[in-house]
Amino acid sequence: MNKPFSDGTAPPAAVRNTPAICDVLQRVLLPRLKTGALVLGIAEGSAYHAFQFAQTFPNLFWQPSDGDAQACRRIGEVVIAAQLPNLKPPVHLDVCSAPWPVQQADAITCINMIHISPWEATLALFNGAAKLLAAGQPLLTYGPYAIAGDFLSQSNVDFDQSLRARNPAWGIRDVIDVRSAADNAGFALEETIHMPANNLMLAFRRA
Repeated sequence: MNKPFSDGTAPPAAVRNTPAICDVLQRVLLPRLKTGALVLGIAEGSAYHAFQFAQTFPNLFWQPSDGDAQACRRIGEVVIAAQLPNLKPPVHLDVCSAPWPVQQADAITCINMIHISPWEATLALFNGAAKLLAAGQPLLTYGPYAIAGDFLSQSNVDFDQSLRARNPAWGIRDVIDVRSAADNAGFALEETIHMPANNLMLAFRRA
């Protein structure tokens, strides 16, 4: 059986950003998790990240999820093809639908969702995570952000405009607003990490 994405179908952006994200996970996530801990991935889409993370960090279990049923079917195919004992079958999870169909997690990752979803999804992400994670457990979000109105690059300004043209409810969010939403749900922003291509990783911890 061919391994997932061996046919060249991996999303180019995910291929580019995965090594840098893995470096952050190695430094920020791994020291705080015990062997066998479960990491829930929100809005996994193609499952490329979940597949790569499961290969890179075999001592952790990776639970991919997505709010789209078709995406979940694709993720299921990736899981079957991957044959990795620490990569779990997908869960159909819409962050805006409560309660979440997940009983336990030791950490949560959310990659490239916040800017391509309504603001209500960001609020629901933190509120749902607050019900799932215990005190001290991490939530990491990744994607393009503005910082106090600074989009960091002209490409992010152009990207924000294109997102809002596609859907007025989408758009690059400001770290100030995301941090406020996190604070209200009981999360503290511990670190803002600058990533390649003018993206950021925001490392939150359940208070």
